[in-house]
Amino acid sequence: MAPNNPLPIHGNEKSMNLNHMILSNIQASPYFKVNLYDLKTYHEVIDEIFYKVNHLEPWEKGSRKTAGQTGMCGGVRGVGAGGIVSSAYCLLYKLFTLRLTRKQLVGLLQHTDSPYIRGLGFMYIRYTQPPGEIWDWYVDYLEDEEEIDVRAGGGHVITIGEMCRLFMTKLEWYSTLFPRVPVPIQKSIENHIRVSLLASDWLSVISSLFRNTMQRRETEITETDRETEEANVHRDNGASGRGNHSSSRRNSPAERESRDRRDSRDRHRHDDHRHRRRSSERKKRSRSRERSHRHREHKKKSHDHKHRHRSRSPERKHHHHHREHREDSFERDLRREKDRVRKH
Repeated sequence: MAPNNPLPIHGNEKSMNLNHMILSNIQASPYFKVNLYDLKTYHEVIDEIFYKVNHLEPWEKGSRKTAGQTGMCGGVRGVGAGGIVSSAYCLLYKLFTLRLTRKQLVGLLQHTDSPYIRGLGFMYIRYTQPPGEIWDWYVDYLEDEEEIDVRAGGGHVITIGEMCRLFMTKLEWYSTLFPRVPVPIQKSIENHIRVSLLASDWLSVISSLFRNTMQRRETEITETDRETEEANVHRDNGASGRGNHSSSRRNSPAERESRDRRDSRDRHRHDDHRHRRRSSERKKRSRSRERSHRHREHKKKSHDHKHRHRSRSPERKHHHHHREHREDSFERDLRREKDRVRKH
């Protein structure tokens, strides 16, 4: 389809599928017959919507009297006694008389000046386009977060996405009815909405987890950077403090004298500590040498005791030889005496 060709109208091409009571009130309205008659272009109608529309109900607040009416004349069917038709529906019908092209309708849906310009664009789709194409028109706007107050007098603020879901799932719209949708198409639309809501919930959960993870990572990085910065600042402050202190000492005789005394005490403490440490080390080395010397002496004595020479002195050798000689003499005398006794 060429972009400049008007969109085809589904249903009644004269009434725009509006309720006949609303249509008759629009056509009899001085606002429609006089004010809107002079508007000949699409952009003039857009400007009029911007200035005149502040809700999306078919009737102005408090203009309808439906008390005591029942049946087909009741307010629930949208065919009761008329009232003052709203400027929103008058301008919606004016857009219908212009026979919008696809490009113009997309311009309504994406307009940034007023949410009511967008709202009338979505209502135009709901009243004039085939039921099987409604989902394709609305699907890209189901998550739209722009808010719009649709009630006359205010008090019913919803998002554009919520309004699109209402248009697809509900027939009733503030004491009037949208064109009916065949049951199979309605079930298909509801299934699409259910799947999109589940996908949206999953996406929100995943995005929330990702956002929390990124926040924790940023917090950790921030803490690490802060600790590093604090350490650098502390180091720089220490260095600058030492530099400033040295400079002040050079410039102030009193501080220079105090510094000299403090340095002298520090040197004295350092020398005293070094002297005590060296004395302790010398004592340790002395005790170690003494223990080593005692160990060597003890080892030498033990070795001498084990391996000393066991030979006898000459005197002891002579005594031993003399004793052996006496024993031999005694044995000879004893044998001699036994031989003598045996002979006798």
